[in-house]
Amino acid sequence: MKLPDDVASLAAETVAALKAAGITVATCESCTGGLIAGALTSISGSSDVVYGGFVTYANEAKIAMVGVPYGLLKQFGAVSKEVAMAMADGAMGAAGTHMAVAVTGIAGPNGGTPEKPVGLVHFSVATENGTTHLKKVFSGMSRDEVRYATVVQALKLVLKAAKA
Repeated sequence: MKLPDDVASLAAETVAALKAAGITVATCESCTGGLIAGALTSISGSSDVVYGGFVTYANEAKIAMVGVPYGLLKQFGAVSKEVAMAMADGAMGAAGTHMAVAVTGIAGPNGGTPEKPVGLVHFSVATENGTTHLKKVFSGMSRDEVRYATVVQALKLVLKAAKA
């Protein structure tokens, strides 16, 4: 499958930066369903730095695969800063990598609320130096556009962390 040129270029730059830094990465994806891992692994030689990915679409998968505490899901909901950070931390721990990126959001067209609208995505990157969070709302986009924008933003965050 051919990626859009901008995603392919960003994925190649990200893989090169990971290699240059000697860093391995895992992904933990909810709303993107594996698209971030797919973008990274579309690059030849990415197996040097990409461990793999966890597709944790259901809450039960978040708990079972990467150890997100049930209490966080109950208190804050799957689409939250707290859960995104727990996903990233859990993925890094489960994979034994230097870094993990996690995304959880509402791609739509259904499922949004006034507090958590369609297009809301929480991003988190866990590294050996700590875990960061970013909240974005991709307004007025289709489901595919939200997922695409999420992949692009996640790759940018991994690239930034690899160069730090």
